[in-house]
Amino acid sequence: MSKAAKITAGRMPQALDFGIPEAGWRRRLYTIIFESDTVAGKRFDLLLLGAIVLSIGVVALDSVAVMTERYGTVLNILEWFFTLVFLLEYLARLSCVRRPVRYAHSFFGIIDLLSVVPSFLALFFPGAHAFLDIRILRLLRIFRILKLVAYIREYQLLGQALRASRRKILIFLTCVLMIVILMGTAMYVIEGAENGFTSIPTSVYWAISTVTTVGFGDITPKTDAGRALASVMMLLGWGILAVPTGIISSELTAQHFSTRPLPRRCATCRSDGHQTDAQFCKDCGTAL
Repeated sequence: MSKAAKITAGRMPQALDFGIPEAGWRRRLYTIIFESDTVAGKRFDLLLLGAIVLSIGVVALDSVAVMTERYGTVLNILEWFFTLVFLLEYLARLSCVRRPVRYAHSFFGIIDLLSVVPSFLALFFPGAHAFLDIRILRLLRIFRILKLVAYIREYQLLGQALRASRRKILIFLTCVLMIVILMGTAMYVIEGAENGFTSIPTSVYWAISTVTTVGFGDITPKTDAGRALASVMMLLGWGILAVPTGIISSELTAQHFSTRPLPRRCATCRSDGHQTDAQFCKDCGTAL
């Protein structure tokens, strides 16, 4: 393998666009942050994902009145701790690439910035901290760690289809989870406790019951903006319910056709329809 190939092996295509440092501390830091195929890179990604999940949990708990009364100070300290961690991580990413402006304008660069801005906005606009749940979008980095591997062929088509589609279904459920968390957080800000949306977990519960078209009716939006958002989620629920069925059906269809013997064609007369074990063309007699 050439030196250039070794340098580019194991990296995201987006990371290559930001520029790889030649050597020094920036090169070592780049290896840890952007290269998930290394031991240090995998550990960094796992620690980052853990911090993201924990920080979202802190924001959710902070919206519960009982938890805020008892552990408000602790939750506030934890939130600022995670904010500083993500801020340092964002600055580290900018410092270890050769084109930091390009990274700052990239999708993940914008998400990284938006994950820390609400904490500082909350100093001037109380309530903006609820939008810290936008950090859930950073979980998309998990696809750098999960490697798509070939599935072992099974004798049962249904079992094979389920195994082949489980990653797609997992990705789908992850996207649905992000949607309901973001929508629930938005509804918590729009409606507030006076309309029954007393906390982010309660609002997320409403979002789940709405997007799945269950609609218990125990919590309902009262404002025009809240009803508009609820209408969008109801329409979105129709499409969401059809996705898993489509994924499994397409896999079943693909498995069905993959198990059927492919028709053999004679290279001389171009005749089709020969048996898989045929040795000679049935029309011209040429060896297959």
